[in-house]
Amino acid sequence: MKKLDWYIIRKFFSTFIFTMLAITAIAVVIDTSEKADDFVKSGLSTWEIITHYFIGFIPFIMAMIFPLMVFIAVIYFSSKMAGQSEFIAILAGGVKYNRMLRPYLVGATFLAIIFWYANQYWIPRANEIRTNFQATYVDRNSSYNSDPYRNSNYYLRVDANTFVGMKYYDTARKSASNFFLSKLKGNQVYYNLRAESIKWDTAKKNWKLSNIIEKHIDGLNESAKQVPAMNLNLNVKPNEMRRDDYLKDKLTTPELKQFIKMEEIRGTEGLNTFKEERFHRDASAFSVIIMTMIGAVLATRKIRGGSGLNLAIGLVLASIFVVMDKFSVTFSIKGNFSPLLAAWVPNIIFSAIAFWLYKRAPK
Repeated sequence: MKKLDWYIIRKFFSTFIFTMLAITAIAVVIDTSEKADDFVKSGLSTWEIITHYFIGFIPFIMAMIFPLMVFIAVIYFSSKMAGQSEFIAILAGGVKYNRMLRPYLVGATFLAIIFWYANQYWIPRANEIRTNFQATYVDRNSSYNSDPYRNSNYYLRVDANTFVGMKYYDTARKSASNFFLSKLKGNQVYYNLRAESIKWDTAKKNWKLSNIIEKHIDGLNESAKQVPAMNLNLNVKPNEMRRDDYLKDKLTTPELKQFIKMEEIRGTEGLNTFKEERFHRDASAFSVIIMTMIGAVLATRKIRGGSGLNLAIGLVLASIFVVMDKFSVTFSIKGNFSPLLAAWVPNIIFSAIAFWLYKRAPK
C-alpha cells in the first residue's frame, strides 16, 4: 500500500462515514415523527425507547442503505478529485488505470466483509430488538389486528402427510383447545383425531391431549373410539407455536438455515421468503464491491457537468438497482422465481454494467 492508496482510502472511508451518519440521522428523525404517538402510548421513558427500539432501528436502517451509501460516497469524493484534476495528475505520473482502482477495490472489500458479517449475526440481533418493540407497541394499535384471536389460531403441516390445527393457543400456559389432527394418503384422509384440549407436558416433552375422539377411515368404512387422555409426539415444540411476521429478520444465518431445513422436512410451503432472505444477505454484501467499482469508473473521469452530473447519474443507477432488487424479491415470494436468482440477478446485471463502463473508460 502506497501513499496514494491510503490517500484514496481515507477519502473513501471518511466520506462514507459522514454520508451514512447523515442519512441515518435523517431516517431516525423521520421515524420518530411517524411513531411519536406510539412512543407516548407505550408509557416508556426516553431511555427505555432508545434501548428497546432505536438501538435496534439504527443498525437496521444502516444495513438497508449500506450499499447505496457506499456508492454515493464513491461518486461524491471521486468527482471532487476529478474536478481538481487529481486523477489526471495520477495517470500522467505513470500510474496505470488498473493500479489507480486498487484502493477502491481494497476499501470496498473491507466494507463488504464487515457488512457480510453484520448481515449474518449483528443485524438479526438488532432486528430482534426493533421488531419486538414494533409488535408490542406499534402493531397492536393497528386496525389490521382488530381480531383478538387472529394470532392464537394455528394450522400447521407437521410433515408431508400430517396436518394439525388448534384454537386459542396460550403461549404462557402452552395449551390450546379444539385440537385436530388429520393424516392423508394421496388426497384421502385415512386418520382423524380431535381433542377438546392440548397442553405441553414438560415432564414427557410431548403434548398431552384430553377428551379425544379417534377415527380410522378406509374408503366407506369408518371406525371411531373415544379416549379420555393420551400423549402425542408432534414434530412441533411450544417455542415454534408463535406466529411471527418478523421471524426471517430476527434469525441469524445459522438459525435461518436450520429453520428452512426443518420446515422443508415438514413439507411446509411458501418458504421462498426465508430462502430469499438467506441468499440476499450474501448478495447485498457483494453488491458493495460492484457499486464501488461502478462509482469509481464513472466518477474518476473529469466531465463538463462536474460532480453534480456524476451524482445525478449515480442516483439514477442506484434507483434502478433498488427497483430491480425489489422486483426480483417480489417475483420470488409471490411467484416461482428461484430465491437464489432473485437475490443475485441485480448483482449479475450490474456486474455486466460495471464491466461495460470499465471497458469504455479512458485509461
